Amino acid sequence: MAVEIIVPALGESVTEATIARWLKAAGEKVEADEPLVELETDKVTVEVPAPSAGVLTSLAVSEGDNVEVGALLGSIDPNGKADTAKPIASEPKESKKPDLVPANSAEAPVKVEAPLVQSTPVLNVSPASLSASAAPMPPAVKKLVMEHGLDPSQIPASGRGGRLTKSDVLEYMRSGGKDVFAVAELPADRSEERVKMSRLRRRIAERLKEAQNTAAMLTTFNEVDMTEILAVRAEFKDQFEKRHGVRLGFMSFFVKAAIQGLKDVPAVNAQIDGDDIVYKNFYDIGVAVGTEQGLVVPIIRNAETMTLAGIEKAIGDYARKARDGKLSLADLSGGTFTISNGGVYGSLLSTPILNPPQSAILGMHKTQTRPMVMPDGSIQARPMMYLALSYDHRIIDGSEAVTCLVRMKETLEDPRRMLLDM
Repeated sequence: MAVEIIVPALGESVTEATIARWLKAAGEKVEADEPLVELETDKVTVEVPAPSAGVLTSLAVSEGDNVEVGALLGSIDPNGKADTAKPIASEPKESKKPDLVPANSAEAPVKVEAPLVQSTPVLNVSPASLSASAAPMPPAVKKLVMEHGLDPSQIPASGRGGRLTKSDVLEYMRSGGKDVFAVAELPADRSEERVKMSRLRRRIAERLKEAQNTAAMLTTFNEVDMTEILAVRAEFKDQFEKRHGVRLGFMSFFVKAAIQGLKDVPAVNAQIDGDDIVYKNFYDIGVAVGTEQGLVVPIIRNAETMTLAGIEKAIGDYARKARDGKLSLADLSGGTFTISNGGVYGSLLSTPILNPPQSAILGMHKTQTRPMVMPDGSIQARPMMYLALSYDHRIIDGSEAVTCLVRMKETLEDPRRMLLDM
């Protein structure tokens, strides 16, 4: 009796997925729990394993199809015989796709070739064709033009009043009869590539637009002197890695500093639920991670209970899972506050967009050495970073947002505050 392959439960609020890629073809032998197909949801890509060993006898859906939870994907015959003539699903098809098309794209690109732009060559003419209206030329120039059978109207003139000079004619001949002042006309590539937007990208677009349409979003800025954190890392990074088995990065300091600011200003860690404000007494910090498929935000849960080493290990684990496409829905669900680091891409300043239903997000940026006036009046070169705190003005007052960001700045500039919980 055939065993049906069903779309499994995909997590909270996720009811639909797209067939990203079949890993096996009909007629192939499969083992129990072996991945058969990849489903792309709003948040992550999920592998569906084989419910039993046997032969994959049929595929009910194709790549690119949308399916709901509980829908039939295919069937397996436990007693079937593998068809060795069937190609494996991972073999490339004959149709050629450009390298830029994602592997899970369900629609092949349409490439439109534009005609090449042809340049018009410059032609030399005999002296007999010289126009009577040509600009007067000095005798030496006229002689040079006539000796070489050149058309003076085709030679770029640099002399006063548009007159040719001897150097103009000589340069024209050295260039092989080409206009040395003209811009070369090269073939223009006006081709286009059209690919279907992934479900993850569509969801990202929807959530970002939702944040803009719903929240009264505002951003406040400050800057932090990174001198002390850089000094701590330089002094202890080797010992830290030796003891904890993980590198000491910047993000753990920012997570700790953010928690301190959230504790001091609870509204920044709160959320709006209808007509209610829900204040969170825990701190689940989302750390934005860029992937080839788009931006994802895995959650470090109860970050307030973790050490710097624990936070760094959690971030490292999420980064590896994101690169391998192994993040689960549970990794991305929830969160009370988000930190986004545009500085890794070279951003000096930006205004991050809220991650609904959260009420605030912290944007980190590139550390850049700048001259700063110190309290004693001296000017010193200091490693500075701009911070941006975007917040929902419906729930967070401007004074609260500024106070929260200043508290984060103070904690980062004096890391001892993290030990004293100040």
